[in-house]
Amino acid sequence: MTIILKVDPLNPEIDKIRIAAKYIKDGGTVVFPTETVYGLGADAYNPEAALKVFKAKNRPVDNPLIVHIADINQLYDVAKDIPDVALDIAQKVWPGPLTFVLKKTDRVPKETTGGLDTVAVRMPAHPIALQLIRESGVPIGAPSANLATKPSPTKAEHVIQDVNGRVDVIIDGGETFFGVESTIINLTQDPPVLLRPGPFTLEELHNFFPEIVVPEELMKGGFKVALAPGMKYKHYAPSKKLLLVENLSIFNDVVKLLRSKYKVAVLCTTEDFANFEEPKIILGSRENLYEIAKNLFDSFRKLDTLDVDLGVMEGVPEKGIGFAIMNRARKAAGFSIIKELDDVKKYVDI
Repeated sequence: MTIILKVDPLNPEIDKIRIAAKYIKDGGTVVFPTETVYGLGADAYNPEAALKVFKAKNRPVDNPLIVHIADINQLYDVAKDIPDVALDIAQKVWPGPLTFVLKKTDRVPKETTGGLDTVAVRMPAHPIALQLIRESGVPIGAPSANLATKPSPTKAEHVIQDVNGRVDVIIDGGETFFGVESTIINLTQDPPVLLRPGPFTLEELHNFFPEIVVPEELMKGGFKVALAPGMKYKHYAPSKKLLLVENLSIFNDVVKLLRSKYKVAVLCTTEDFANFEEPKIILGSRENLYEIAKNLFDSFRKLDTLDVDLGVMEGVPEKGIGFAIMNRARKAAGFSIIKELDDVKKYVDI
């Protein structure tokens, strides 16, 4: 049976945090909010506990966990040969939604790192997450707290839908702040490589790494080896078929064409919401991409509750966090991307 603890996200009740921390210490699994999405965590040093995380999520064991720390000194416990630039940036941006891939120490078992000699590590900017790590006394290895391939959870109810009964404790800390997972960069290469876009934007990364490499695979699909979560496998996807329209000038025409034959839910921005009949789901405003990021995975989950054949989503500009939104949307759509009206025929029978 899963224990559900409702905790104040800004002023966590220490007695409740200690209940969850005891499960971490004893090799159990705990779901907790971060500033990005909810994580499903266990003692990062305990190989058996790490395997419980993979089992609870139905996650492939070669898809590494992110190791969450609460103090910069813990970085030395989990990573070695740390570049000076990593320490400099960590002092400036941690706690925050930026994950480094570094060489791992022997303390971190390969069960946690998906069999790799590297470790993905970050310090989350959420009072509950930081308090849980401190009270547990160990770094916590945690991917997002959804079942594998499903949209990441940004609300406690999402977690309860997916993993209630599969984990020891769920900490209900309300809605997360950003709604998309952390930015991940590989610092074992020079120049560094962006492995996953996120709330820490590419424009911000360029301030630290002017020559950072952005692989084509980020927008075209799978990496062969997953150095970090979200790289190799299908992710973020609703159960219903989803099409992504990247050419906004044809969005209305695509919707009309699809609705001539199918029951279609429209996932659109505030600016276009009035243009469509129900069923429709509002993503947020193109003028506030952080709002769309926060709503994105919840919108995918809402799609699955509707009596429709498929969903069609309006793309957003790839600036700032828009780059991360489109990365997640393309994966959620299984790269069913529409740029011309004729592209619709590639994905559905029209």
